[in-house]
Parts: sequence; C-alpha cells; structure tokens
Amino acid sequence: MDASPEGTNKFEITQVYPEAHLLQLPEWAEFKSHFGWQSKVFHNQTAAAQVLFRSLPLGFSIAYLPKGPVGSNWSSLWSQIDQECRKRKTIFLQVEPDINLPFPAEVEAQFTQGFIREEHTIQPRRTVLISLEANDDDLLAAMKQKTRYNIRLAGKKGVVVRATDDIRGFHEMMQTTGNRDGFAVHNLVYYQRAYDIFSPSDNCVLLAAYFEETPLAYLMLFLSGSRAWYFYGASDNNQRNLMPTYLLQWEAMLWAKTHGATEYDLWGIPDADEDELEANFTNRSDGLWGVYRFKRGFGGQVVRSVPAFIKVYRPLLYKLYEKIRAGRMAD
Repeated sequence: MDASPEGTNKFEITQVYPEAHLLQLPEWAEFKSHFGWQSKVFHNQTAAAQVLFRSLPLGFSIAYLPKGPVGSNWSSLWSQIDQECRKRKTIFLQVEPDINLPFPAEVEAQFTQGFIREEHTIQPRRTVLISLEANDDDLLAAMKQKTRYNIRLAGKKGVVVRATDDIRGFHEMMQTTGNRDGFAVHNLVYYQRAYDIFSPSDNCVLLAAYFEETPLAYLMLFLSGSRAWYFYGASDNNQRNLMPTYLLQWEAMLWAKTHGATEYDLWGIPDADEDELEANFTNRSDGLWGVYRFKRGFGGQVVRSVPAFIKVYRPLLYKLYEKIRAGRMAD
C-alpha cells in the first residue's frame, strides 16, 4: 500500500493502531498544519507513520516523525519515506520512537542503516508515568504525603474544579506563569487551535480550579486510547496558599480515568538520573526543574525514552543546521 495522497490522511493510524501516541493522530497533523507543517501518512500491512514536513527557503525542508512509527517491521516504511524526503529536498529526517528504555534490540536494529543516533530530542526524553489502574484510595496512597495533604487542603478551603472553554483566561494565566517561572508561552491562537481540534472528540479537556468563582489555575489535558498527557498548566500568583494546582492535577487524573485512560503522563521532567533528580530538586528551578518538585509528589514511575534517530540527506546543510541549533542552546 502506498502512502496517502498529498494533502490527505485517508489512512487514519488510530483505526488500525488505537494505542498510537497522540502525536501520531490526524488531529495532531491538522493542528500543526496551522503552524507551518504539512503531514503525510505512510503505511503498509505491518507499520504506519505520520511524518511532518516543514518547508524552508529555496525549496528545502526538514522532516520530523514524532512518537512513531507504529506497528512492527518499521524498516519496511523507510523506502516510502525516503522517496518523499528526496522529493521535498529534505535536509534531514528526525525520528523519535514512542518507546522507553531499555531499547528492544529488535527495534533498535531497524535504525542501523543510514541513521545516526541523536541524544537530544524535540519531545522531553524523561517523564513520570502514573498507572491509573489502581482504585482512587491506592492512587492517593502512592503519592507523597505532602501532595495528599495539599489535595485535601484545597478541597477543604473551598477550591472546586470544573471543565471550561475559557482559553483566553487560560492563556492570560499561562503568561503569568511563564513570567514567574521563566519559560516561553505560545500565543493565544496556538492553544485555541489545539482545544478546538481535539476537544470535540473528547481528546482534550481544559480544567480550571476556582475559588469563589475566581480561576486560580488551569490545566489542559489530552487523551488518546488508554493514555492521557498533561501538556500545559498555568497558575495565578494569588491564593497559591490554597494549593489549587494539586487538586486540579488530581481531578485531571480522575477525568482521564473516567474517560478510559489507564496511564497518565506528566510530560516532561529534567533529563537527569533519579539520584540527581532527588539530590537537586529542592535547590534548582531552571528549565524543567521548576516543575519536577511538583510532579514527583504524585507518585508514578520515572521513565526515559529512547534517543532520536536522524537520517541526513544533505550533509552540508545539516552541519549548518547543527551549528545554528548549538548556538541557540548556548544562549
């Protein structure tokens, strides 16, 4: 079977692979299409992959395969993808499989020809996964004592959580959070598009924690198959003593569980060994360290994804890209 025709996704990966990652959904391709990316789905009898292409000046492009391929015998897809990459004058293809370490040897072997291993990934390599298969009491029992206390405190103080479509309020609070914690925030259109595309099918919910009808924190949660992802969260500078983010995160876990999720991904912590994480989370707040102290309290398992694999089609231009990327990382 050939790749889907240009501009279409007639083959929907989740129809055959219902446990595919959110970033392999057609909704994700539609979402990214509003921000300069085109998508194409490649598939055969054993595997499938949704690849994103971004056009560059002079007809060149870069290609990105996030959290895929899916299925088995991925190497059977590379010839199709190669053909498309050459057609689009692609500088390089970056593949980030949806697999956590240790890397199964039979899967890693599919990247031996023409790929180079890259430890730096676009998506966070390390995260915390929480199993939602336990009952609510056991989920709470697995958390740090302080986290359980803060969840209950918020409820006792009158904080309530409910779904909302107030993307503008969420974005305003994201700016507050970004300024406070030192991270970049997307524009309003970005979050609005994500919500508008994913929420109609219950693949996304925006939850807010309120005190006396005033929003104190927001959380945007995504769902696909049996997995849920906490992608975006925001909190106000006021009334933080009411611990709204703790109750909000707990209610998000319950929402995911009610909607069929058995795994909750807290999506991104510092890429450091657990010993280093535990030794430094109280005295570091840069990058993802600022959220690790909060996330670790909810229990779960720290996991690390496999590295990226890159296929270079235009070596000189790729070297230029690497220099530009290294310069940005040094800033």
